[in-house]
Amino acid sequence: MNPQVTEARPRDREATRERILQAARTLFGEQGYEQVTVRMIAAAAEANIALVGRYFGSKAGLFAAVLQGEPTFGELFTGRPEELPRRLAEYAAQRMQHPPESPILRTLERSAYHPEVRAAARERLLTAVLSPLEAILTGPDAHARARMAVSVVLGIGAMRRRVGPEQPTPADVDRLTAVFEACLAG
Repeated sequence: MNPQVTEARPRDREATRERILQAARTLFGEQGYEQVTVRMIAAAAEANIALVGRYFGSKAGLFAAVLQGEPTFGELFTGRPEELPRRLAEYAAQRMQHPPESPILRTLERSAYHPEVRAAARERLLTAVLSPLEAILTGPDAHARARMAVSVVLGIGAMRRRVGPEQPTPADVDRLTAVFEACLAG
């Protein structure tokens, strides 16, 4: 009987961690959170299953790490503050007609009621969207005003999922600008 010879992969913690993240991103995006197991992720990453736990703690921790790599609309917060309502309106109008391009964000929409996904999404929303927006607002009630503005954006996404996409008009962008001006007014 001939023993199988396998080529050993050099140990590289960061490379292994990145392979696991990439495998998780792909599998979560293709199959959704509920359908993917840690064993599937480890196999796709060609990594020992114990390393998933060591690097990320759990499947939920891994999903949270994947979310950290996803785009946010934080780039909208840069630029002239007086133009922020219009930038948010244009972003929201795009959400009226298109679902998120990221397969992970689509997974997030599909799995929003799963407790582990909900916890990871909440943390990401707070740290990557609400807190940065609140930090740039001046005047009283910045936290409440940031929540209102983000609620409008999230509501547009929810409406698109339930009713279907709709082509925004220039008048829609103008109306949304007025809504964001009201939300953000100090």
